[in-house]
Amino acid sequence: MLRTNQSFLDRTITLYAQQQRQEDIVVRKYTKGQNLYDQGTASTKVMVISEGIVKCYFTEANDKEYIVEFLSVGEIVGEIESIRHIPSLCSIQAMTDVTVYAFSKTYFRELLERDITWSNMLLDVMAQRIVHTSSRASYQQLYSLEHSLHRLLEIQSQQDMAIKKEDMAAYLGISVRSLNRELKKFLK
Repeated sequence: MLRTNQSFLDRTITLYAQQQRQEDIVVRKYTKGQNLYDQGTASTKVMVISEGIVKCYFTEANDKEYIVEFLSVGEIVGEIESIRHIPSLCSIQAMTDVTVYAFSKTYFRELLERDITWSNMLLDVMAQRIVHTSSRASYQQLYSLEHSLHRLLEIQSQQDMAIKKEDMAAYLGISVRSLNRELKKFLK
């Protein structure tokens, strides 16, 4: 549920320290509730999270949100858009105060071409996301909402993070009203 990648962050910190031009990678800070990316808009940076938690979500045509994932330390965002030269596929919002390493798109592409370690790490990140997304989709198809909610609450407790009801519902792909009904079952 909360994805992290310490080795990717470690590599990013090394690249930050070694950069020739100080504008290739900059440190940016976002406050809770602030968007790092907005769905459908062009992004100017690729970011690796240094501190904090963000939610990655789609807003559908009916204005309903669907949370794809919660991301934290070491996770990269904006890489697909940079590689494919497309607008942001989803919105990324800070759930806590967040600090990121923001790569210029030009420098990010240069790294892909000349740094095999970076490229292999990025391939691994993308492969992990495909596996995780597939297993989450099958999990939601195979298990009841009650079971999925129970699992979400367990993970929330283990990670010691507070998730608003609206975000829980968006993560589970249900309405807040349906979530409240399920939560009442837990209280019985």
